Amino acid sequence: MQNKREHIDGIVLVTKDAEHLLNPRQLTDYKEHRRTLLKWILNLGKNPKKAEGYAWDTARQRAYKLDQFYRWVWQEEDGYTLNITQEHADNYTEALVYGEVGEQEETSNAKWQNWTKGKDIDWEPDISFSSSSSTHQIKDYLSDSERRKIKEAALEYGSIPHYTSITPRERDKWKAHLAQRFGKKKDEIGPEDFERASGYKYVSIVWAAMDAGFRPVEIGRAKTSWLDLENGLFRIPKEESSKNTDNWTVSIGERTANILRKWMSERENYSKYQDTDALWLTKYDNPYSSKSLNDLLDNLREAAGIPERQDMTWYSIRHSVGTKMNEDQGPGAVQQQLRQKSYEMAVRYDQAPAGKRKETVDSWD
Repeated sequence: MQNKREHIDGIVLVTKDAEHLLNPRQLTDYKEHRRTLLKWILNLGKNPKKAEGYAWDTARQRAYKLDQFYRWVWQEEDGYTLNITQEHADNYTEALVYGEVGEQEETSNAKWQNWTKGKDIDWEPDISFSSSSSTHQIKDYLSDSERRKIKEAALEYGSIPHYTSITPRERDKWKAHLAQRFGKKKDEIGPEDFERASGYKYVSIVWAAMDAGFRPVEIGRAKTSWLDLENGLFRIPKEESSKNTDNWTVSIGERTANILRKWMSERENYSKYQDTDALWLTKYDNPYSSKSLNDLLDNLREAAGIPERQDMTWYSIRHSVGTKMNEDQGPGAVQQQLRQKSYEMAVRYDQAPAGKRKETVDSWD
């Protein structure tokens, strides 16, 4: 089959991995995009102003890494797109730091978009990479205080007064609010909508992530069959894990398990879940993505009174789980809890906070 695959100057036009993710129309569109992109890399990519392309080996490597980058965007974000943004590149860099994918190749994409679309992109990652070291100083994990505040904010997020505990005038105002929130007519809002507004979906997502360190794609793929609440576990089959490498058992706390029990009971009342085993869906009936989860986290951050900072994303939750698990149990436990492919990736979470290190130094005297 390999010799039948189309090439540009000996470089594969579309990888088999990309083909598996696209429907026929998307594949045709991506092929034409790749054809133009590969010619650009070979003839102009190194220095467009001087019409200087990359050497063949470099061009082949960059072509593959760019394909990997595009596939990550499609799987982690909102499906097929060729509109790659700086936010995509920043999110991809975070995934690189946490060992989710291979080496980076976003700067070539920025140069490509500058050349073809007249964009003024001067993208440089906030995190520098060193081939001589397997560890990176990562500063975007949530502190213990931030974790607690966000979990507490999730318990209150979106909650409203009980239907019967407010005056008719107050109820009328809440009905107007809920009509806009749920996309319904005001006179269609009833007691069940008030209960729905104070439901357990958001808090179950956040608390599960705070224990399991779920990647955005794992929130999007999570199934009810993963739950083993009696034993306080998520059981993720190999064929359904984001890396397709192993079966995983991921521990959760009893409080989180209780919240998930509440959500499972509530979930049965929503018609959109009747024909799916998806554990969580957005209000638009779609799986969750990095964007929707980052928006949720930002809302919770604001509600919790945590100052805004650019480096706080959904991956900050995951890294805080790795950091805390490493403090208590070491890198081996991090590897299992965060579903890391290798021990070396788990060691990246071996970064004791300054306060913990000071306690250790003080204990030497």
